[in-house]
Amino acid sequence: MPDDKTDPRKANDDQAKVADLPKAETKDVSPDPSVEVGADLDDLLAENADMRDRLLRTMADMENLRRRTEREKSDTARYAISNFARDVLTVGDNLKRTIEHVPAEAAAEDPALKSFLEGVELTERELLNVLERHGVTRIEPLGARFDPNCHQAMYEVQNADVPEGTVVEVMQSGYVIGDRCLRPALVAVAKGGTKPVKPQPGGDGNGAAPHKAANDDFPDADRGD
Repeated sequence: MPDDKTDPRKANDDQAKVADLPKAETKDVSPDPSVEVGADLDDLLAENADMRDRLLRTMADMENLRRRTEREKSDTARYAISNFARDVLTVGDNLKRTIEHVPAEAAAEDPALKSFLEGVELTERELLNVLERHGVTRIEPLGARFDPNCHQAMYEVQNADVPEGTVVEVMQSGYVIGDRCLRPALVAVAKGGTKPVKPQPGGDGNGAAPHKAANDDFPDADRGD
């Protein structure tokens, strides 16, 4: 009589055959660590470059601020007395007028007048020395080329012996403080002579740098920089 039950030996053989079959390969979908590290490194490098650029800009701004502060401090110390010095110049003008109005012959004949004149001259020299110690110096424009930055032309004089634009007379002395004009000199200018040589940029025709105006006690830092 046939046996309907499954033969155990046959079942074991079938299981062995199934076990010997190659297993289906599974695709590894886990992220590659090297790719993640490379992306993070690029981000860090970009962030580092941005921070370095910001640091350099900040340092440059601080250096500019330091220089500007030093320049403002220097300008304040140099030009703070501008208005005061300009007022003191009128005292020097009066002393000079006194000296010019005393005839040399009269002073030579009168010992008292001569002594008085010498005292006024000494006072004027001392005043100029005090001003010079504070950066204020007198302009000597006679014979120089007219400079609108520190000269004020009162009238013209026909004179063909000197180049046109030459200062031939000084009515009132001018002064500068540092490299700025404190008070322009009142002058007469020659005309009718030879045309002057064109001055070089940045100079006054005599090799000197042009003066700037000093119009207030505390000049703006951007002036003259």
